[in-house]
Amino acid sequence: MSAQKANLEILPRGVQVALVLGLIALLAFPFAGTDFYTQMVTRMMIMAIFAMSLDLLQGVTGLVSLGHAAFFGIAGYALAFLMPQGEAVSLWWTLPLAVLASGLAALIIGFFVVRTHGIYFIMVTMAFAQMVFYLFFDNKILGGSDGLYINFKPSTAIFGWVPFDLDSKLTLYYFTLGAMLAVYAFLRRLLWSPFGRALAGIRVNEHRMRAMGFGSFGYKLSAFTLAGSLAGLAGYLWGLQTGYINPELMGFHMSAHAIMMVILGGMGNFAGAIVGAFAFEYLLHVFKDLPQLGSVNLGKHWQLWMGLFIVLLVTFAPRGLLGLAEKFMKRKEISHE
Repeated sequence: MSAQKANLEILPRGVQVALVLGLIALLAFPFAGTDFYTQMVTRMMIMAIFAMSLDLLQGVTGLVSLGHAAFFGIAGYALAFLMPQGEAVSLWWTLPLAVLASGLAALIIGFFVVRTHGIYFIMVTMAFAQMVFYLFFDNKILGGSDGLYINFKPSTAIFGWVPFDLDSKLTLYYFTLGAMLAVYAFLRRLLWSPFGRALAGIRVNEHRMRAMGFGSFGYKLSAFTLAGSLAGLAGYLWGLQTGYINPELMGFHMSAHAIMMVILGGMGNFAGAIVGAFAFEYLLHVFKDLPQLGSVNLGKHWQLWMGLFIVLLVTFAPRGLLGLAEKFMKRKEISHE
C-alpha cells in the first residue's frame, strides 16, 4: 500500500454521519452518565487532543516520534509552577503560557531532531524525551519522582465577571469538548491548506518536494513545534482535571500510547485520532477489568491483550477503525446493488 493510500484524508459520507452522531452523544452524555463516567469521558477527550497533535506529525507529515509525551508533561508542569499554593490563578494567561512552554521546547528539540530521518528520527526523539523525563525525575526542585499537586482549578474571571467555573465537573467536561472540537476544526483546516498539502507531500516523497523548491526542514520544524504546542494543550487540561502531575506523563509509555491511538483510529484525518483515543481508553478499562482465570490474573496482563488487539488490527485493517468502517460501508453498498 502506498503512503498516500495508507491515509484516509477524505472521510466517506457514512463515516461522517457516524461521527456527527458520536458528537451528539458526547453533547448529551453528562445528562445520562454518572460523575465517574463523565470524568472518564473528559479524560478520553484530553487524550484525543494529545493523539491529534501526534497525528499531525505521524499521519500527515510522516514523522514517528517516541518522545511526544515530553511536551504533554511540560505544559502540566507549567500549570503546577504557575499555580500558587494558596490561590487560583487566571486561565486566560496560564493556558497560553503553558502551551507556549511546550511549543518552545518543541522548537528547540525539533531544531535538532528534524535534521534526522527514519529510525534516527525515532531514536533521537526518544533520547530527548528521556532527557526531559530524568530532568524532572531526579530534580527535587522540579518535584522529583513524586510529582506536583495542583491545588486549585484556574479561575476564569474577567475583571470580576466569572463566565464559567472549572470546579464544576460538568463545566470542565464541556470546556474540554470545546477544546477538542476547536483543535479538530483547526487541524482539518490546516490539512487542506497549502501548508498541510506541503506536509502531506513531504510524507509521500520528501526528495521530490525539495526538488520542487519546498524547504522541508522549515515545514517539518513548524509541524513539530505546532504538534508540541497542541500536546501542551492536552497536558494542561490533564493537570487541570487530575490536579496532579508527575514525570511518568513524560515517559516512553505515554508516547507509545499516543502512537497506538493514532494507529487504532486511522492516520491522517484527525477524526481517526479521536476515535482511536476513545477506543484505546475504553479497551484499557475492559482489559484491566478482565477476571482471574484459575491462577492467571487476566486483567494484570492488559498490555498483552492490548498488544494482540493492535497487531490484529494492523494486520487486517491497516487504515484503522475508520478505514474498517469505510470498507464495511463499501461492501454494504455493493451487496445492495
